Amino acid sequence: MFCENVFIGLGSNLGDRAQHLRAAREKLRSHPEIALRQQSSLYRTAPVGLLDQPEFLNQVIEIATRLTPQALLHTLLQIERELGRVRDKKWGPRTIDLDILAFDQRRINTAELVVPHPEIRHRRFVLAPWAEIAPDFRPPESGQTVAELFASCDDKSAVQV
Repeated sequence: MFCENVFIGLGSNLGDRAQHLRAAREKLRSHPEIALRQQSSLYRTAPVGLLDQPEFLNQVIEIATRLTPQALLHTLLQIERELGRVRDKKWGPRTIDLDILAFDQRRINTAELVVPHPEIRHRRFVLAPWAEIAPDFRPPESGQTVAELFASCDDKSAVQV
């Protein structure tokens, strides 16, 4: 029985971006402690932070898991490594990026993991796909639904399906 509902943001802006997202979803789907519940469409988005790089494909998925938050984080980092992620530049280009956006209604603040993701309300590239699959979900501490966060987001960058 899977007991925790988790939302994960996926992004890629190097190589075959759609294939990297597909491969990450398949690796998660094949994990014995994870069940993929739903996935958003793919969204084309401009990079954030370091602007001189290719545009991203982004997606949000919902999973159910028996893993602890830390075990899930380590699983996501392993998948990133397997798909060629190199962490050499903050906000730099990447084959794959996997972020825990919300882990049920838990609040987590450790040296390696902060959940809910602290920048959610300022990221259209996260909120647009998330609002597609879970508009009524209320991330902890936000006081608003994902749809409300998306509607009031101060990031006005283009997000295209």
